[in-house]
Amino acid sequence: MIHRTIREWESIGYGDGDHEIPIQLADQLAAEARASAFSGSGGQGVLEHGRKGLRARGVVGVIASPDCQLEILPKIEGIGEENSVDNAKVRSRLIDMIAVAHDIRIDVGGITSLGWQRDTILEMLIRLYCSKLAEAVRQGLPQQYRSHEDDFPALRGRLNVTRQFSTLAVSPHKLACRFDARSPDIALNQVMLATICKLSRLAQASDNLRILRELRLRYADIREVAPDALRWDRIVLDRTTTQWRELVDMAKLFLDDRQQKTTAGPFSGYALLFEMNVLFEKYVARLFSRTLASYMGLSASAQGGLRPCLFYKKSGQETVGRFETRPDLIVRQGGQIILVVDTKWKRIKDSDPKQGVSQADVYQLMAYRQLYKCDNIVLLYPHHGELPTEPGIQREYSIASPSAREKLFVATLDVTQSHHESECALGGLTKLCTNVNGAWVESN
Repeated sequence: MIHRTIREWESIGYGDGDHEIPIQLADQLAAEARASAFSGSGGQGVLEHGRKGLRARGVVGVIASPDCQLEILPKIEGIGEENSVDNAKVRSRLIDMIAVAHDIRIDVGGITSLGWQRDTILEMLIRLYCSKLAEAVRQGLPQQYRSHEDDFPALRGRLNVTRQFSTLAVSPHKLACRFDARSPDIALNQVMLATICKLSRLAQASDNLRILRELRLRYADIREVAPDALRWDRIVLDRTTTQWRELVDMAKLFLDDRQQKTTAGPFSGYALLFEMNVLFEKYVARLFSRTLASYMGLSASAQGGLRPCLFYKKSGQETVGRFETRPDLIVRQGGQIILVVDTKWKRIKDSDPKQGVSQADVYQLMAYRQLYKCDNIVLLYPHHGELPTEPGIQREYSIASPSAREKLFVATLDVTQSHHESECALGGLTKLCTNVNGAWVESN
């Protein structure tokens, strides 16, 4: 099995060298990438299949064929690191972003045992899932009461009168019983088993394969259900099963067709991919929600708003709105919107007078400001090592006139710092951009 690692927007050439990929394997990987939900209408949203090599785009993760794995890592840099950061550190930071975005807890022991240097993102996520599931099943598989019908010589539960006096009319020594009994063959365990079966076909690390075999034995009495037939709506998480919540979230990560895609054909392959724009948005939204929850009167909501841009009158003078808007993040003080934030997974440039900020992005924020009657709007980018300034507000613009009170802020967040530091940074950014210091009183 050939393993290759590149960064987003980087290329890997064809060839047999240690930093190249054989052209026949590249063709297979490109076919897997085209089958992904992120491939787009042109089929090259994940990988550009060129004459001289493959070029990654803004999607990260692992793409694999039977003989080759290509890992695509994001460009995540801390202050002063520029492009010198090694792959192990980038994997660690990417896993951290995924964990925050999907509300997965990672303890210190789990972090040190993931194998940042030797394994791909896929193997590390499998190892993390297996360790959490093994710990959970040590306490026993969750069970729920299920309805059963059977014939017994003595009454159990309630008598099934219809069956008793029809089918069993000639067998008076049997009683048709209806009863409830606790069973582990429930939707939650069926989802866990489907995930184990899926990962058993994807994992290559020996320790992952071993623990997956052990887990499969623990689920020997559970009925195997195809991923597309799983009943997620029947999963019940009560006070006795709350520790399974993040395992359900991780199972969705592995089984969701948008993140994980397995194809069949002349060869079998798979892809586990994350769109960095979406991941960064979810990561920031989760951190914003955490930090604003510590203060009275302020709240954050992601992908909300839904206010239409345009209205028209149908017959009968009914007014209809069209082109709903979904700002990445809205900050409210009580019922008033005080800040709209739009995240962009792009590298801003200090050498550019516009800092590389897209005019289309500015137009989008201006529309949000108008629709949501908000004086302050923020374009939030990841900080990187080539910026000479500290993370935070990089530039403040007055909108429409030099003396206007309405402001557009271009800001950055250092995604390499701790969660607590990031939460504090986002709290400070909110205060600087909104001047609502009176509302920033920590709740008890």
